[in-house]
Order: sequence, then structure tokens, then C-alpha cells
Amino acid sequence: MNNTLSHTDTSIIICTIAAVALPLFAAVVNFCLPVKSKVAGWVSTLAILLGCVLSAKVFAGVWNSSQIHIKEVWFTIGTTKVYAGILLNNLSVLMLLLVSLIALPVHVYSTAYMKHDERYGRYFTYLSFFCFSMLALVVVDNLVLFYGFWELVGFSSYLLIGFWFTRDKAVQANKKAFIMNRIGDIGLLSAIIILFVMYGTFDIDALFGHSGAVSFSAIREGQWAIALDLLPKSVGSVWLPSGAKGAIPAVWQYVAVAGIFLAVAAKSAQFPLHTWLPDAMEGPTSVSALIHAATMVAAGVFLLGRVYPMFNGTELTILAIIGCFTAFMAATIALTQNDLKRVLAYSTISQLGFMVLGMGVGAYSSSLFHLATHAFFKCLLFLVAGIVIHQMQHVKEDNNLDIDPQDILLMGGLRKKIPLTFMVAVIAGLALIGLPLTSGYLSKDGILIQAFEWSDGKSVWLKIIPVTALITSWLTAFYVARLIFKVFFGDFRLQNIHPKLKLHLTDGGWQYKLPVVLLAVCCLFPLFSFNPFSYETSWLFKGLNISRITKFESIYHLIIPVLVNGISLVVLYLAYAIYVKQNSFAFSQTGFFYRLSYNQWYIDKIYKRVFVKPVLGLGKTLFWFDKNIIDGFVHLLTNMAGCVARFSAWADKYIVDGFLHLLAAIVQSIGNFARKFQGGKVQYYLFSMLVIVLALFLFKILL
Repeated sequence: MNNTLSHTDTSIIICTIAAVALPLFAAVVNFCLPVKSKVAGWVSTLAILLGCVLSAKVFAGVWNSSQIHIKEVWFTIGTTKVYAGILLNNLSVLMLLLVSLIALPVHVYSTAYMKHDERYGRYFTYLSFFCFSMLALVVVDNLVLFYGFWELVGFSSYLLIGFWFTRDKAVQANKKAFIMNRIGDIGLLSAIIILFVMYGTFDIDALFGHSGAVSFSAIREGQWAIALDLLPKSVGSVWLPSGAKGAIPAVWQYVAVAGIFLAVAAKSAQFPLHTWLPDAMEGPTSVSALIHAATMVAAGVFLLGRVYPMFNGTELTILAIIGCFTAFMAATIALTQNDLKRVLAYSTISQLGFMVLGMGVGAYSSSLFHLATHAFFKCLLFLVAGIVIHQMQHVKEDNNLDIDPQDILLMGGLRKKIPLTFMVAVIAGLALIGLPLTSGYLSKDGILIQAFEWSDGKSVWLKIIPVTALITSWLTAFYVARLIFKVFFGDFRLQNIHPKLKLHLTDGGWQYKLPVVLLAVCCLFPLFSFNPFSYETSWLFKGLNISRITKFESIYHLIIPVLVNGISLVVLYLAYAIYVKQNSFAFSQTGFFYRLSYNQWYIDKIYKRVFVKPVLGLGKTLFWFDKNIIDGFVHLLTNMAGCVARFSAWADKYIVDGFLHLLAAIVQSIGNFARKFQGGKVQYYLFSMLVIVLALFLFKILL
């Protein structure tokens, strides 16, 4: 450990290590317990509770203070020393606290939600290991360790998505998530290798810190590594091709940036690698809450925050385009889905698109601000969905019905039966829409306002980006309203189909109520800003603001909030008229746009036709070739060798051995014949002599 650290810094480092290690310790303890042990849930919950307290202490000690960076030599490559350490700055301590805060209510909730599962202990083992992987990811200081924990996050999600592995859909979902994330991992690994070749270090701070090789000042100049003279001497030699002094070849820049984008697109479900996330709903709903809120999908946006200086103006514009398109596409799909969790899954993809859009338009702090606020209201919405699905499952089992408990078309009127769940769902929904007095209003408006400011002076085509983002926010209002109205308003439609239903619907015990109430409070504005209408005054925005400069004079600060929220209220009334009053027009379910949305833009079907079927076809062809040609040739050689062996065995047995046996039989016969002349009886001897004499006499006469 660095001996120059103060006593306070040493205490913070110890707290950080403990906060990260506690979930790992819980996972090891639970692994040793019986699979059905109910103790496992409280072991994991206590570990994450202590970790949350320690994370809060670390946050208080580091936020808006000097960063803390310790490292020790890990291994050596030639003359290059690779260090392993901990890097604590505003971004890392924010994520450390955020992951812990979101994981705690999920753990408490899970103790009730999973209590009847046969693999209760194994669930908490996986959940604790998942939290450990994500917590370690946000505090490590070099790209090699980052990549290792990046992989562990993916592996943990694989285990949790496929937790109910007896279901074929769960198995297919976790395989799909694992394979699509491997594409991103290849990109990240390629980028890490390129950065190491160019700069001779894996150190994140040396590469992307304010005085690093790829500095934040470089991004404002629109070049990737214009500040090579800022490279610390401790970094080592910098590889540069001849004639490229002071600049990095564009091709390597594009390859590295493309690799980073692949990693972000896979982990944070951005187009075109987004299709795994809706299928990941096959895991337990509590797992979905954690994955969608602050762990796996947040890792991609966190990576963007870590390596943000390496993107130049053009590359950031591409990020903005991809993020905007993803947000719009996912929002249009969410409009028509009837699976409760799938609606929320596409909502997550859309909101992640907003975050990537924010990064692309230079709204760095607003993007991470939205990451933090989104974690609370999306986690809450999934926990609400879990309660609703749990109650619908009880209805299904109590009445022996063959229904899908996640189908919102069978719900309705639940606000009277589970009132607390309804109230927190409304709060989370309003935050997701981004209406005033919620945290979502502060963070989403920041992205939209800065997107319009970014588009000033740019081409007409680029001005489409903020306009599309604005439209997407209105689509968000509609699909959130549709979800709330279909689940909680009107009549309980399943009861209309089956009038004699046995209903025992409740909000559940304290393990359900306490987490959702705490999360609902965190969805409101006071946690982030005392001014409910100004994102610039938020402590979080100020702490992550790179330039420390905020434009208060822009007219967009007035126009965008009024426009967004005014039309959002109109959209909410329209949804109310359609789905509650039912006195307005009904959407056609046969039109092109409806089918496009309902079938998720046919992207999965396109992938199956363009990638999956050709790969499977190639696999079947290779299997046939292997089985019939290669194996056939091998079998032919085997049969030929067998024939030769059998012929050799026959020849050895009947010709070689037969000839030897014949000689032996002849010799034996001669010996037996000759033995008869040695019987010891004189009369036989006289008889033999007479025969011989007669034979000689006859032989002489005949000749």
C-alpha cells in the first residue's frame, strides 16, 4: 500500500475493500450451506447492508475531494510493470454507493420472493457473487482487472438469468445473453490491447485522468490523443509508427473506439446488440430489478464514463445517433407489448439509449445523473412487477387456471386490491416519464436540454437527434400510462372471464413493502436537488460536471421542460381516455406500424434468418460432412484394416497353423504306426519279417 496515504485515506481504502469483499464472503458462506438453507438470505442481506454503510462512508470521504489511488505491482511484462490497485473518484464512489443502495432492497425483497424456491441458498450465492463482481468493477484502477470483473459480471448474470434452468426459455435466454455479450467482450479486449500497445500501461488514471495520456482536455480539441506530452513518465514508452510523431494513426483510434462501443452496446443493450435483454426476463423478477437498475446494464454506461476522453467529436456524434435510435426504437416496441416485464425491459433499453445519447452530445454529467435516478425508479418498477406477478401466480394456482401471470391483458383494477403497490408504481411511473417533482424530471431534462444546445449550429440531419429524443420522451409517457392503466385501473379482466375466482390479493409482508417504499422516496427530487426544477443545482450534476461550466442563459432551459411536460400530460390524458374511459378510438392491431412494434421491429427474426439459420445450416453441413465424409473415410479405412486383419487371422489360423498341424499329424501318425512294431511279442516280429520277405519277393517278380 502507498505509505504516503493519510490516516483518513487509509481508512477509506479499508472500507472500500471491505464493502467489495463482504458480498464475496457471503457468497462463499452460502456456497457451503445446504441448497435450501433459509439462513443464506440473511447472510447475503447482512453483508450488503454492512457494505452499504461502508460505501456511504467512502462516498462521504471522497465526493468532491481529491481522488484516492493506491496500487501495487501485480506482475511484469518484460520491463513493463503492471499494477493492481483501487481508484476512488466521484464516478467510482457514486457507483459504489449506488450499487449497494439498489442491491439492499432487492436482497430484502428476495428473502420473501424466493422463500419457496428449492434452490433458495443457491440463489443468494449467485446474487452475492453478482454484487461483488459489480462493486469490484467500479473501483479497480486498471483495464486488466476491469476486464476480469467485466467478465465476472457477465458470468454472474448468466447464472441468474438461467437460474430456473429446468425451463427451456430460461436456458435459451441465458445462452443468448452470454453469447451476445461475448461479442462485446471481444471488442473491449481489443481496445485494451490497442491502448496498451500505444501507451504501455493499463492504468485507467494514467490513460484517462485529468492529466492522463488521453486527457479530458483532448476531447475539447476534438482529437483522441492530442496531449501526448501529458503522458506521465511512469507510463513507459509510447509506441508510435514512423512519421506519426505526436499523433495516433486514425485506424487504431477507430478500432479501439469500435471495440469500446461493442462492449457498451452488448452490456447496456444498445442497437444492434440489444435483443438479449428482453429475453433475460426469464430469470426471477428480483434479478431483473438488479440487472436493469445498477449492475449489468449500468456497467456499459460506466465504461463510457471511464474512457470518455478517448472519443473525438465524430465518434461522439455516432454515439449520439446510436443512443437516440435505440431509445426511440425501444420506446416504440414498448407501446404494444403485453408481457409486464417485457414492457419494462424495453423501457430500460430506451432509457439506456438516453444515457448513451447524453454521452454523445457532451452531456456527460446528465448522462450519469440519469443512470443514478433511473436505477431507483426502474428497480422499483420491477419490484412492483414482481408483486403483481406473484399475486397473479397465486390466482392461477388457487383456481387451477392455465394463464400467463405476466399478461397485462388479464389484469386491471388492482389498485383497490394492492393499494400500496399501486401508489409506489405511480411514483415510479411518473419518475420514468420525467414529470416535475421526480428525480427523472431532473436527469432526463438535462439530457434533452443539452442535446438541443449541442445541435445548435450543426446540420439539419443532426438536429433530428434532439427532436427524436423529445418524441421518445412522449412515447415513454404513453407506454408507462398504458401499463399503469391496464394493470391497476378498470375491472379485473380475468374475473370477467372466470366470474367465480378465488381472490386473496395483498401487498405482501414487510419484506415487500419496506423496499418499495424506500425506493419510492428515492424517486422524488429531494434526494438529488432541493430545487425540483433545476438539474444544474443538483449535487450529483455538479460533482460529475467535467467542464464545471453550465449554460444558464440558454432559451432551451425554459422551452424544453414546458414542451416535454405539457405534451406528456396530454399524452397521459389520451392514454386514460383509451384504456380507462374507453371512449376514444382504438388502435388498429393489423396495421404495419402496430405489427412492426409488436414484432419488435422484426430484429430477432432478421437475426435468426441472417445469422442464426446460416450458422445452424453451416453447422449441420459441417456435421453431415464430418459424419458422412470424414467419418465415412475413417470408417472405410477401419473396415479395410479390419478385412486385412481378418484375412491375416484366417491365413494364420488355417494355412500357416494348418500346415504345421498337418506335419505334426503326419509325424504323429508315422510314430504311432512305427510304435506298433515295437510291441515286444516274438510272433509279431516273425509275422513282420514274413510280410517284408513276401513284399520283396513280389517286388522282384513284378520288376
